[in-house]
Amino acid sequence: MSYANTSPDRGNPDRSAPDRAALTEVGPGVHAWTQPDGSWWINNAGAVLTDEGIVLVDTCATAERTRRFLDAVRAAAPDAPIRFAVNTHPDGDHTHGNALLPESTVLIGHTATREAVLADAGLPQPPLWEPAPRWEIGERRAPSVVLRDALTLHPGERAIELHHPGFTAHTPGDVAVWVPDAAVLFSGDLLVHGVTPLLLAGSVEGSLKSLEWLAGFRPTAVVPGHGPTMPGSALPRVLEDHARYYRFLLDTARKGRMDGLSPLEAAQRCDLGEFANWRDAERIVLNLHRAYAEADDREVDRDAAFTDTLTYTGGPLTTHV
Repeated sequence: MSYANTSPDRGNPDRSAPDRAALTEVGPGVHAWTQPDGSWWINNAGAVLTDEGIVLVDTCATAERTRRFLDAVRAAAPDAPIRFAVNTHPDGDHTHGNALLPESTVLIGHTATREAVLADAGLPQPPLWEPAPRWEIGERRAPSVVLRDALTLHPGERAIELHHPGFTAHTPGDVAVWVPDAAVLFSGDLLVHGVTPLLLAGSVEGSLKSLEWLAGFRPTAVVPGHGPTMPGSALPRVLEDHARYYRFLLDTARKGRMDGLSPLEAAQRCDLGEFANWRDAERIVLNLHRAYAEADDREVDRDAAFTDTLTYTGGPLTTHV
């Protein structure tokens, strides 16, 4: 069953408008909140129903999008309390909405996610984004319960497993949420579907390594961090798509450094080929900044990376969050 919020949004009539999001059951008592089109700041989340309440997987970037998500969850389980909420990583599209959760909800994440959320006091503003995001959230709320390797929740009869890959991939704090009795995997941004991965806060090598780790879950359904949900049978193909992109990044960075090119110059010279049609293809610049920093064993310069991305695109990045 799907619980869609169909109220009009005349101020944001594009294909990624908040009213296009829907809560869909992808396994017994396991629901995916998918937000088209999955581009900048437009993430997926989820809800696992148990006989002792609801376990959320992530929140959303803005107050409006988070409230729509919470309203849909309450429509699916009107009398159930939201007992826990898990953050799959610290990125704001998955954590900003934490501030709107009930005070009684226990927020869980990796220790690196807690540290990152606490350190990130502000919300990104123009001129990076066009149209200007409408956050309408004035505070950040970090996980109060943390894990380093793994943690299993037992709300009633249901077990919900939280797993860290053991290394930095999309971010240092990635957590995959596994619901074993339904064989549903919430991957966070370790996997995205039809969207260019973003590795600025993570590791290209680690992201490539994480694919084999993800394959070990053998799910019947996968909820990626962005883009459409997928049956488990599609996972090998999506993992291979990611692997090709990561190898492409490493090869482009290697050639660029060999030729004395900056990350921006390497991005401008390379042919994206099959990856040109993935949403947010301009992330090639940000990802090459990460690949260069890894190769040089240094911290990435985030300001320089985004400045180069605006040069690459010729103006602000598009988001309809």
